Amino acid sequence: MIHIIAVGKLKELHYRQAAREYEKRLARFTSLKVTELADEREPDKPSLLLEERARHAEGERIMKHIRSGDRVVALCIDGTQEDSLAFSRRIKRLYEAPAQVVFIIGGSLGLSEAVIARADEKLSLSALTFPHQLARVLLLEQLYRAFKIMANERYHK
Repeated sequence: MIHIIAVGKLKELHYRQAAREYEKRLARFTSLKVTELADEREPDKPSLLLEERARHAEGERIMKHIRSGDRVVALCIDGTQEDSLAFSRRIKRLYEAPAQVVFIIGGSLGLSEAVIARADEKLSLSALTFPHQLARVLLLEQLYRAFKIMANERYHK
């Protein structure tokens, strides 16, 4: 099973539709659980202290959904970047382990230090910056692509 913990809701219809489509496609290969957590409201120009407090509050909510035996992959700017074939190999390795795989997508301010410290691996989807809503769709699409590659099915070319 794959569990995605995401801070923030998919507000725009096009993100929700895309996410649902990839969730439906993934159902053929694996069970998937998506947990949406509330993001912290922030003023237009928050201080560094307010940003840290928001990350901390979101981090506490995230940590409540991680079990001790979970294999946690945090999506981070400074995480490892891979092409789709390498990502597929990563998913195969993680998926074959006895632990549940948990991907964590932080809110617009990123992840708390506690969540990053708990992560077993860090992954970056790109050197580019994406809204966290789009990051969820990208992750779902890449998971689907990874399972198609593992099944030797055409999609990744």
